Amino acid sequence: MPPIALEGASVLVTGASGALGSRIARELASRGALLTLTGRNHAALEALHIDGAVIVPADLRRPDEPERVVGAAVAARGGLDGVVNAMGVVAFGPLAEASDETMYVLFEANVLAPLRVIRAATLALTASTRDAFVANVSAVVAENPVAGMTAYSASKAAFTSASRSLARELRRERIHVLDVRPPHTETGLVDRAIAGTAPALPTGLDPDVVARRIVDAIANGERELASDQFTA
Repeated sequence: MPPIALEGASVLVTGASGALGSRIARELASRGALLTLTGRNHAALEALHIDGAVIVPADLRRPDEPERVVGAAVAARGGLDGVVNAMGVVAFGPLAEASDETMYVLFEANVLAPLRVIRAATLALTASTRDAFVANVSAVVAENPVAGMTAYSASKAAFTSASRSLARELRRERIHVLDVRPPHTETGLVDRAIAGTAPALPTGLDPDVVARRIVDAIANGERELASDQFTA
């Protein structure tokens, strides 16, 4: 795939109120992208102070919200050229201790919600006159599942599988799909787990470095960004 021009591109970033999503948003803005930002924390979105960004607070786990958010992005910009799915939650603990509610939330937030966003955005991305793209942020556990994180690992593996399938599905529509699987990154997500306590983890990567590498991959037209393609 040839390089993707980000200058002037209309891009929707989900999870933009999070530590990694916010940094991806800033990096995209620094390269001239016109952003629509969504996340559950309205104050955090406002605090980014990205000039010209359209802010659409939403809980994308609600089935009706992806359509609304995508519609707002299209209305604000007159179209949509790219989507970055950086939303997600984590849970710890063996499967025997995982409640149905925990597993439902993991799959709602990490799989169903971003897939609904892509589904809602496909028509607008197909209509783009630019090189349209979808970048999906999965995790290293999609490659190397971790004991004590079975449900989380399964949700991220499902999302990576979906990205690979979508890359084939959407190729005919000229929509580029990037699957991103960053290693452990110091975003503070482990301290906001919806269940369980994180095991001892090595020091993660700098989220600014990770965000920059992800946006580089988008701009370079890469199709896969595996965990071993990140550096400290």
